[in-house]
Amino acid sequence: MKIENSSFDYIYRHYDGPLYIIPAKTFYDPAKFLSKDGANIIGISPGYFAAHLPFYPLLIRGVRELIQLTGLTSLPAGRQVNGLEYLKSMVIVNLLATVGLACLFYFILKKFKITKNPWLLTVIMFFLPRFLVIRSVGAPESLFMLLTLGSLYFFEKEKYWLAGLLGGLSVATKSPGILLFCAYCLTIVERIIRTKKINWRWLGIILIPFGLLTVFFVYWLKLGDFFAYFHSGDNVHLIYPFSVFNFQKPWIGTAWLEDVIFYFVLYGLTVISLKDFKYRSFFYFSLIFYIATLFVQHRDIARYSLVLWPMALIAFEKFFISKKFIIMFIIILSAVYFYAWNFLSYNVMPIANWSPYL
Repeated sequence: MKIENSSFDYIYRHYDGPLYIIPAKTFYDPAKFLSKDGANIIGISPGYFAAHLPFYPLLIRGVRELIQLTGLTSLPAGRQVNGLEYLKSMVIVNLLATVGLACLFYFILKKFKITKNPWLLTVIMFFLPRFLVIRSVGAPESLFMLLTLGSLYFFEKEKYWLAGLLGGLSVATKSPGILLFCAYCLTIVERIIRTKKINWRWLGIILIPFGLLTVFFVYWLKLGDFFAYFHSGDNVHLIYPFSVFNFQKPWIGTAWLEDVIFYFVLYGLTVISLKDFKYRSFFYFSLIFYIATLFVQHRDIARYSLVLWPMALIAFEKFFISKKFIIMFIIILSAVYFYAWNFLSYNVMPIANWSPYL
């Protein structure tokens, strides 16, 4: 396959990465969208960016400031950053979150004694085709998975305030993080029924909805609309069960959706397999997130359900570290890379003017 004008711009332009740079630069301030003559220099309404929650943009801004403070804008041998600090930071934050996710996943596998081969299971996690792409571009998914998995770990270690804090940050990264709160509530109800006791430290999970309220409060201060997230456009895709199978809807646009069924089967089996899992919050989170995924009306179910992938690896760890899977993994690895190469060159934003992103 020939890629026209092949360059790193394909990484920078991958959906929806550059759209997170705008709130990183403006922090949703409508005045910063305007030129001196009052024209919108970005060409998109400020309210639209309420769909891009603030924690990932804040980290992009932080890394960008760090690049400037450390003088990395002037590199040796005549190499210059040339105003790409935001674009580079967008990718750096995702890569750092991915490394953190790998370390945390490996640690959990070891600490909870889930598998005899945590290293191999961690490596396999990176090669789910959609994750191979999404971990390599500007995207909040790795960060969301890191915060979610960290929250679940601390909840099971009975460090509820830390679990609530990471859960609150996950909600400030992607709105489905609120499902952690629902999962913890079900876990707590089960524990009360089983032990007939109440642990007041469970109140730490209140930080999760507080995180969402904080996001809405920021939107109220900046955009004058507490519910700006819901008014930002067609971004709430929960409709009805299996609503993804409607090619006429704008976020679908195709009838070639058989792969979605395989994701529904994989993650449905994951939930069933975790039914008697010792760490109950993992089961309840998988259950609630899976049910929510069934309602998503969007072609990219593979991305929306990524947080369930570590749960699937945990549920079927014996299969994923087996010799028969490793043989198949080696055979199919080239296809995974061909898929990623193809997708990275296809799913890009048509950016003609880079100035708002630099």
